[in-house]
Amino acid sequence: MFCFYLKQEDGISSMLGVWVADVETGKARPLFESSNVFLNAVFDNFVWVNNSTLLVCTIPFSRGAPPKKPLVPAGPKILSNEQKDTIQARTYQDLLKDEYDESLFEYYATSQLVLVSLDGTEKLVGPPAIYTSLDPSPDEKYILITSIHRPYSFIVPCGRFPKKVDVWTADGKFVRELCDLPLAEDIPITHNSVRRGMRSIDWRADKPSTLVWVETQDDGDAKVEVSPRDIVYTQPAELLASEQPAVLHKLDLRYGGISWCDDSLALIYESWYKTRKIRTWVISPGSKNLNPRILFDRSSEDVYSDPGSPMLRRTPAGTYVIATMRKEGDQGTYLLLNGSGATPQGNIPFLDLFDLNTGNKERIWESDKEKYYETVVALMSDQTEGELYVDQLKVLTSKESKTENTQYFILSWPGKKACQITNFPHPYPQLSSLKKEMIRYERKDGVQLTATLYLPPDYDPARDGPLPCLVWSYPGEFKSKDAAGQVRGSPNEFAGIGPTSPLLWLARRFAILSGPTIPIIGEGNEEANDRYVEQLVGSAEAAVEEVIGRGVAHRSKIAIGGHSYGAFMTANLLAHAPHLFCCGIARSGAYNRTLTPFGFQNEDRTLWEATSTYVEMSPFMSANKIKKPILLIHGEEDNNSGTLTMQSDRFFNALKGHGALCRLVILPFESHGYAARESVLHVLWETDRWLQKYCVPNSSDASENLDAHKDDASIGTVDADSKAVSAAGGVPEWADDKIDIFPSPCRSSLW
Repeated sequence: MFCFYLKQEDGISSMLGVWVADVETGKARPLFESSNVFLNAVFDNFVWVNNSTLLVCTIPFSRGAPPKKPLVPAGPKILSNEQKDTIQARTYQDLLKDEYDESLFEYYATSQLVLVSLDGTEKLVGPPAIYTSLDPSPDEKYILITSIHRPYSFIVPCGRFPKKVDVWTADGKFVRELCDLPLAEDIPITHNSVRRGMRSIDWRADKPSTLVWVETQDDGDAKVEVSPRDIVYTQPAELLASEQPAVLHKLDLRYGGISWCDDSLALIYESWYKTRKIRTWVISPGSKNLNPRILFDRSSEDVYSDPGSPMLRRTPAGTYVIATMRKEGDQGTYLLLNGSGATPQGNIPFLDLFDLNTGNKERIWESDKEKYYETVVALMSDQTEGELYVDQLKVLTSKESKTENTQYFILSWPGKKACQITNFPHPYPQLSSLKKEMIRYERKDGVQLTATLYLPPDYDPARDGPLPCLVWSYPGEFKSKDAAGQVRGSPNEFAGIGPTSPLLWLARRFAILSGPTIPIIGEGNEEANDRYVEQLVGSAEAAVEEVIGRGVAHRSKIAIGGHSYGAFMTANLLAHAPHLFCCGIARSGAYNRTLTPFGFQNEDRTLWEATSTYVEMSPFMSANKIKKPILLIHGEEDNNSGTLTMQSDRFFNALKGHGALCRLVILPFESHGYAARESVLHVLWETDRWLQKYCVPNSSDASENLDAHKDDASIGTVDADSKAVSAAGGVPEWADDKIDIFPSPCRSSLW
């Protein structure tokens, strides 16, 4: 059986009903006998407690009508810090604004837990509350239930509201309270800072009902030097008299999770962002006599040294534990390490047999290096109980190439025979013969850079000459030049194309330089962002010179674009390197760092600690320097930290105030990414219009049509270029009859 929810409409409102279906027969039916029981899916919604019972978050029968907004405010909104607490918070969106918001949040998020069996038996569990997580124990005897409660906050998201974690029996009886954490408004903005108290509370995957959690010893502040920094505890679900939690392990870095196996083996991970250090510990949870030892100690940036992750097997209880392997006639214990295999030639995924005692590795499988990109997806021989032997190994793999869609195979030992189990057609056959190449080049300061160059099908440089080019990227921070120069990704990966992917413009015969690395490096005690503009421009110059030197891009027809931090990059490049690009496309970005004063991206210094860095990095402060056309696109309800819609609005006004050629498009009801079909089509049309008009002028009939229209960059008006969405279908009227981004046969395959 499997469970799902179904939207039910009665002409007035729509609710979510819970249904179950039989896999064998394909028959589905409502889970609840009553037609008035509806799912509350604001947070966690339902979970299987065992094979015949579900715990469901339902809308309380007593909920009534939603609260009405008062016609007259009850009084002023007051925020106070008379205790002189130091509270710093990033710039969050979608926060509660007032008491009315609090009442709305409580109204819609409150659930009544119901235990319901497949035979229709129902039982209410606990009082109505805002339940955020339901987690049954592996032995199906207990349930870990998390809820949030008042007092709420106007400055941090709901994940930091007061949180209560309880243990209940599977039949709905309260056992005990694990913790009741207070409101966490004061978590420092420094990387690796965390909430005080119990966190990462979970069940041990290899035990029937044993809890594990971690508690910070530095008061949650990463700037505090202390040893240990985190302590991992464990405890049974039901306590004996005066039983105290047992210390499982102490960590000097920040806890990063546990992979369980059994009482003789578990792997604990810890990391520290400032130094990029990451460690893996081997522990024996059931033995206090065996000292923990470090298995791997490396830099998280050094992808070439990544040993891979242990593969997991599914237990009869439905949890996942480390798969240990045996060899015939060998008493050693081996792990299967599944790695991405980063090399200077690109990723070559692998599967290693790793001896836990000696540290020796044996490569038992590796991806094809020449034409294909293959990965190990999952272990399939975990259906067999007992020990697993290498010569009986069975795994699920994926296989793809530059032009061949991903297919899945069952790979079986000892002969490593592959059996194909899927045959997915090419999703866009019109672009099946596109050209893809991973290229390497060098920045002026010696940093090695990489990018993926895509060229249209049947393109011939000698015959067709340089093309208009779209460069699409996203900067990243590094602590070393060597790590920044390492190759990530594979030249043989399939060219997947998303709804608003820049690769769509291959159909317009653009050259696409996708993901050119833009490393912002801060070695030693240097902060990367203190030389942000210098390194940004240096990376862009190297990328532009590379595509021009290859003869595939026209120097005066190179556009730059990006989303989120890539939009921030785009605006900065148009301000500080206008000689490189003819126009820019910036989607859902932030442009004024003084509006994100308590950190952004990976910058954890405040505006007052690094004033010059914040100002120099802000393209808003250089709006007077931007002379090339820039298209700004933003979701009206962007919920991403730092990228308020106001960022694009104010940046547009700054550009317009200096006579810049600019256009701002605000997409209704959209968040940081764009989901609605109408929005996606509009983004495509706006982007294509911009590129046709300002990157390839007079190169097609489309651009001539565009030039005939009069620009209107104002928001909230309907002009000749952006007609109103039709009331009937919601599809822009121009989507089919103005600029046809793709040939008609390709359109149906993409949508």
